[in-house]
Amino acid sequence: MIAELGHFTLILALLTALAQGVFPLLGAQKSHDDLMALGDRLARLTFVLIALSFAALTWAFITSDFSVKLAATHSHTAKPFIYKISGVWGNHEGSILLWTLMLALYGAAIPAFGKTLPVSLKARALAIQGLLTFGFLAFILFTSNPFERLDPMPINGLGLNPLLQDPGLAIHPPLLYMGYVGFSVAFSFSVAALIEGRVDALWARWLRPWVLFAWSFLTLGITMGSIWAYYELGWGGWWMWDPVENVSFMPWLAGTALLHSILVLGTRHQLATWTVLLGISAFSLSLIGTFVVRSGVLVSVHAFAVDPARGVFILALLLAATGGALGLYALRAKTLKGANGYEIISRQGGLVLNNLLLITATATVFLGTFYPLFMDALTGEKITVAKPYFDLTFAPIMMLLIVFMGAAPLLKWSGDSLGSLKGFAVKAVLPLLFIIVATALFGKSVLGGLGFALAFYLAAGTIAAFARRSQGFQTWRAQPAATYGFVLAHLGMAVFTAGVTAMSIWAKDDIGRLKIGESLTLGAYEFTLQSAAPGARENYQFLGAQISVKHQNKALKSLQSEQRFYPVRDMITTEAGFHFSPTSTVFAAIGEGNVRDGFILRANIHPYVTWIWLGALLMALAGFVSLCDKRLRFGKDEPSP
Repeated sequence: MIAELGHFTLILALLTALAQGVFPLLGAQKSHDDLMALGDRLARLTFVLIALSFAALTWAFITSDFSVKLAATHSHTAKPFIYKISGVWGNHEGSILLWTLMLALYGAAIPAFGKTLPVSLKARALAIQGLLTFGFLAFILFTSNPFERLDPMPINGLGLNPLLQDPGLAIHPPLLYMGYVGFSVAFSFSVAALIEGRVDALWARWLRPWVLFAWSFLTLGITMGSIWAYYELGWGGWWMWDPVENVSFMPWLAGTALLHSILVLGTRHQLATWTVLLGISAFSLSLIGTFVVRSGVLVSVHAFAVDPARGVFILALLLAATGGALGLYALRAKTLKGANGYEIISRQGGLVLNNLLLITATATVFLGTFYPLFMDALTGEKITVAKPYFDLTFAPIMMLLIVFMGAAPLLKWSGDSLGSLKGFAVKAVLPLLFIIVATALFGKSVLGGLGFALAFYLAAGTIAAFARRSQGFQTWRAQPAATYGFVLAHLGMAVFTAGVTAMSIWAKDDIGRLKIGESLTLGAYEFTLQSAAPGARENYQFLGAQISVKHQNKALKSLQSEQRFYPVRDMITTEAGFHFSPTSTVFAAIGEGNVRDGFILRANIHPYVTWIWLGALLMALAGFVSLCDKRLRFGKDEPSP
């Protein structure tokens, strides 16, 4: 009965979302206050109905109601409670319902926080948000019904994919979706601005907190996904340029460009049309990622391969939303006016270059991700675009971006000269040369020295810019939260750059077949297989290995690694063992084998890999700190530069 109620509330939500997409739009067109006000109530009602439906589906998983097909195929009576809950979105239907729930949540938040907005602008944005929600609800109801019944009902379910039975995956998708779907607000207000033909400081001021919120959650989601893949998949990498990883990265790049563009628009009233285009693009890239993952184009541990009908439906939804928005942009962009002209050598000029580089980086990732798919579709030829392509194309763009990130904050908003950078350049040149030479001599890598030098340069430039703004740190306590957000974000990027440099240049790995008591030497580390014994836990069997590690004959923490077998799914997974430290992380994973012939053991040394995640978390924190700035609260005056 609860499942039927969940299905029924979805149908009601479909109708209310359609009404939300029609009545406020008509009200804004006819200047009808009651119709425009109706959008607020419909947005809240749509969210409540979808939330009830999601709660009904969650109840089916918690109570192991295997008469619901989705629960039967993605849950099990013996599964731990936390994974019964995460199993709700560990599948195609449930994850799309979670996506739609968040889309409705953002729609309901617009009237709650947008009370100072022009009524017609808010009404049109709510209508666009309602139409997006209607599209996804139609997709769920007509192709991906999560409440489909199963008869006869099995005693036990098939269980959740073992790779997804992890705390990291319990929170990774919700965080990621909060970011993905958060850009829908930028999309809706960009389309609404095109319809009205007006973009101003109020529009930019109101939109910036939403973009910060979405960007911060997307950063957290991507970071959690990287950490999960590092320890759960057992491949010992933090990023593999997997197509499904890339489709989450592209909205992040576009969203980063949008954040900086909004700053220029809100401060100097320039880049109006460009900001609107980025607002459309950030969410459109999220929709493209949804199509790639849900259409069956890709089969991945992240993806859910589904039937062609679903792919066609999502493609139609993508074309309607993105194509419609870009078509409207082509017709109406000229009506959006802003101030003209700016000096290249200025903070604004640096932000413009920042935008161009970020969009170039996005295009590079897009090409590397979709070119193999296009070739497969057109010619049937199977090709792979992997790390070498991105090292040659994406890495140089990001290095150039860091150069501008370090210099631009030291310039004035209006016209400036390179003389403003002279003092900083003189003080920084010797440390930079020392880092490059020292790393080349002792680390035996000029590229490594260049990477560390860029990280130091960005950190030094950020601190110098903060010192200038706070008059030599004398008034640092009086600085607004957005300034601290800027400092944290750029320092996070510096830490991230140092970590990526170390991992790219000095990471080591080796594989060997070891018998009990035998060792594998990797650099200054020695890995010894102490024991390997079978065992069983609640819903899986395992081969557990204890691996002792010595560094320069000094014993480190013993590592525990397991190879697990899940009989319900007939699936084997690997749980690696780790010893984390601020400088080097030791990684070991046990593979197949036996006592007589030995066991496969893979060992890795990962220098500064934790810095990668620390830097990313600092960037996410920067967004949340910036949101605490009183000047970003709705209805307040626009902040001064």
